[in-house]
This record gives sequence, C-alpha cells and structure tokens, in this order.
Amino acid sequence: MDNRQEVREFLMTRRARITPDQVGLPVGRGRRVPGLRRSEVATIAGLSVEYYARLERGQIAGASTGVLDALARALQLDDTERAHLLDLARAADGIPTSGRPRRRTAGKPASRPSLQWALESIRDAVAFVRDPHQNLLATNALGRAFYSPVIGEGGRLPNLARFQFLDPASRDFYPDWELFAQMCVGIMRAEAGRDPHDRGLQDLVGELSTQSEVFRRLWSAHDVRTHGSGTKRFTHPVVGELTLAYEELAITAEPGLVLMVYTAEPGSPSAERLQLLASWAADTPSPTASADPAIPNSKKETHADHP
Repeated sequence: MDNRQEVREFLMTRRARITPDQVGLPVGRGRRVPGLRRSEVATIAGLSVEYYARLERGQIAGASTGVLDALARALQLDDTERAHLLDLARAADGIPTSGRPRRRTAGKPASRPSLQWALESIRDAVAFVRDPHQNLLATNALGRAFYSPVIGEGGRLPNLARFQFLDPASRDFYPDWELFAQMCVGIMRAEAGRDPHDRGLQDLVGELSTQSEVFRRLWSAHDVRTHGSGTKRFTHPVVGELTLAYEELAITAEPGLVLMVYTAEPGSPSAERLQLLASWAADTPSPTASADPAIPNSKKETHADHP
C-alpha cells in the first residue's frame, strides 16, 4: 500500500469530520470544504501551515512523537486512531510494525497441540483463533457448531471478511450486518497500518474491493478500530437469536494471532440457547478433520477463497 496516500487520506478524512464549533471556532460563511481548514488544524496543533500541509500530503517521515501527539489532539483522534497514525509514521520511517515482534509467515499458523487443547478445554463458550487476515484458524467444539453457517457442510474453516462481504448468508447470521461490516473493515484498516507490506492482506483488500461496493465504501472512509471487548447479536439457524459478550486476547507465542471468546450472561435466554447449541453439537457428527490435528482444516483454502 502507498504509505503517502494512506497518510494523506487518513488525515484528510479526520479533518473533514470535525466541525468548527467542535473546536470553538465560528462557523462563518463561505466554507468550501467540510470540517476544518488546514490552517485551523495547524493552529490548533501548534504547527506552521506549511508543515501541516506537508504532513497532509503524506510526507510524515521524520515527524516527532510530539508533533504526532499534537496532531492527534487537534484532530480529536481516539486511542485506536492515534495508534494508527503512529503506525503510519513508523512505516514511513521504515519500521515494519508498531514495536511488536515480527510475525510468522502468513499461511503458517501455530500447530502446537497445546493450543487446540486449550481451545477444547473451553466448554461453555465459543472460542476460536483468528489471524490478521480474518482467517478463522481453529475453534473449539462449540465454536464449530456456532460457526456452522459460516463453515458450511465441508467443515473448511473460512475467512470471516469474505463471509461478511461475499456470502449472502452473512446477512441472516449477523442481524446487525452494517455494524459488523464497519467493525470488520476498521480492524482490517488498523492491521494494514501496522504492517503495510503484508501482501496477503493487500490481496484480500483488493479482492473485496473488486467484488463488494460496500467494502469499497467503508475502506475509503479510513476508519480504524480495535476489537477488544463488547457485545454482539447473532441469529443462529439452530437456536435462534444470541446476544454474546466477547473478549479478544492476544496469543503472545504467535504475534498477530488472537483468541476470541464469546460468552452469554449467566441465566439469560442466550445462555440457555448456547447450552442447547452445545447439546446439538454433541449429537451432530463433526466435519471431516484436517491432516493437522492441532489446527483443524487450517490448510484447506477452498472455502476461505470461495465462501
């Protein structure tokens, strides 16, 4: 990805969303651009107009942390957006990732039996491992039942972004489809900022941009987000509506991989339905396992490429 273009478009979209009254400036008349003017951002950040103009043209290499922090305050960036700006600046300076260990080669996920054992030890919650490309690499038993609409009858573990944007079934599985789409793209945007030379992610973005108008629109907005924790709604074809809380945990032994855990509030209807789904999974034969016992079906690409 073109770092200068990424910087330019990120700063321009952040500037365009801030109205003068949000920063205590008179609205006035004759404004030809949405949001703040370059000169106004420069003043708020304590920078010269010429220097800020250079930054917004994408010439961010060499910018100090103090300058970037002042810019983040002036543009009212949240923590994720500020981290994204720092990632873009590090990339411009030739630093490959934001201080994290280099990732393993894409397509070669962890194959430790202990990882699958840990997943399978989680009995009352949905648990799965996901990589920066949104590939679903491994699940526990309840996770396989939960994601059965995504995995399909063949048992191949899919790419969640492809399912989101290219498979019509996602609109049934995700009742808040638009929100899920925004979250998915925001997470991918943040990943692209951390590692702009990730060819696999670039290819995925190109594929989705070609095939999904919604993805193109959301990608062009340059919004970023982290997953972290929260609540999501799902509609499962076996047990119906589920409202689940999620927690994202980094797998430190495999930089870039995360463990996601979905749980239901104890005693809630969703908890009862999750237990029902677990019973259904116990009575349903699991899909054919892959050759890798630790990461089932992780090397099968057919469904990941064609949801």
